[in-house]
Amino acid sequence: MAYESSFLEKESVIRLIPKLSFPAMAGMIAQALYNVVDAIFVGRGVGMLAVAGISIAFPIQMIIMATAQVIGVGSASIISRSLGEKNRDKAEKTLGNLMGATLVFSAVVATFGLYFLEPILRLFGATDAILPFAATYMKILFLGSVFFAFSIACNNAVRAEGKAYFAMITMLISAGVNIVLDPIFIFGFGMGIQGAAIATVIAQTSSALWLGWYYIRGKSEVPFLFKNMRPNYKILHEVTAIGLSAFLRQGAASISLVVINRQLAFWGGDAAIAAMGILLRITQFAVMPVFGLVQGLLPIVGYNYGARLFCRVTTAMKLSIAISSAICTLTGSLLFFAPQLLIPLFTNNREVLPLGINASRYMAIGFPLIGFQVMASGLYQAIGKTVPALFLSLLRQVLILIPLVLFLPYFYGLLGIWTAFPISDILAAIITLVLYRKDIKRLSTLCAEKAQLNKGE
Repeated sequence: MAYESSFLEKESVIRLIPKLSFPAMAGMIAQALYNVVDAIFVGRGVGMLAVAGISIAFPIQMIIMATAQVIGVGSASIISRSLGEKNRDKAEKTLGNLMGATLVFSAVVATFGLYFLEPILRLFGATDAILPFAATYMKILFLGSVFFAFSIACNNAVRAEGKAYFAMITMLISAGVNIVLDPIFIFGFGMGIQGAAIATVIAQTSSALWLGWYYIRGKSEVPFLFKNMRPNYKILHEVTAIGLSAFLRQGAASISLVVINRQLAFWGGDAAIAAMGILLRITQFAVMPVFGLVQGLLPIVGYNYGARLFCRVTTAMKLSIAISSAICTLTGSLLFFAPQLLIPLFTNNREVLPLGINASRYMAIGFPLIGFQVMASGLYQAIGKTVPALFLSLLRQVLILIPLVLFLPYFYGLLGIWTAFPISDILAAIITLVLYRKDIKRLSTLCAEKAQLNKGE
């Protein structure tokens, strides 16, 4: 039986990269846009403390996302490689286990989060003034977290089949619904930050229903069968091992934000936390094209690696690194030269504005290096090399950034927190380059050997 996804080994890589990545970019930009719009409406409609509240909530949302990414990224890697190896049975069992594990783990996270809501928010840096806003927002988001996790995990599986446009539509639905409902609930119904949270949950539920329709109606190349939801411990172990790097990348970002928010509260107060919340939205929006690019790259690399087409893997890596580096250089320039145009979109608070503008310029310095780091980490995820993928996921945001954020303020105060970002970007890029060069050289050698063998035949 011929797979629909066989185009991943036949179509030219130069055409495949934009074909799979541009829809992912569009969808992820839309997702980031609604986070930006959410913060703008909250900042303009409720105030600085509400922006600080969603800043405290943001790392908790990232943990929910990380839970889904463990299953989604790990399963997608197995599915794409299984399709490349023509192993249909394993692909189907992996999809079933993805569905079951997502529902169980997301329900556990939501239950735990609701029960320990206030202690968690305190741990994440909420002050007495910020706590009521953060609690109102996260209580509603926890209630809808099952839909959020289901959308993230299943959309990874959709991309693994090469269905980039369907995955894009999933994200556009969520983003569109949220952007439309935000002003209605926040301003029209006067619900403030509660309205922003309700709009987000409705948006996430919409995309989950859309994906449910995709599988129930048999639109997927890998069919969903209820019998495959029965836990297969060998598959779940492989899923966890591969997806753990994605979890730790998201979890590491969350942990680093906890440390950053607590340090900001001590060295800069509520205004500094609000400034960081705004910058997180802006930088997330700026980096989303890169994450969209790597989402398109993963099935290409995973499929062709499974099919032992190593030349296509190296070509895909070179092209994706060039594109991502160009994107990050452009967005880094905007963050450095035009923060005075960006920050006022969210707030006109006289304390927050100068802090945000100053921080943006420091954070922009290392931004051009981020694209390469994301692509290199994506290579290891796609080919199932869990140890380097895990290490790179922890490198920048835990092993380097957290110690700098804890150490530098004792010498430079609040400025030490801002300078920790470019230093960590530069150090992480150097270490990543050392690892990547070794493995890309190995793949290039395999590519040359196979080309020589084919020539001899």
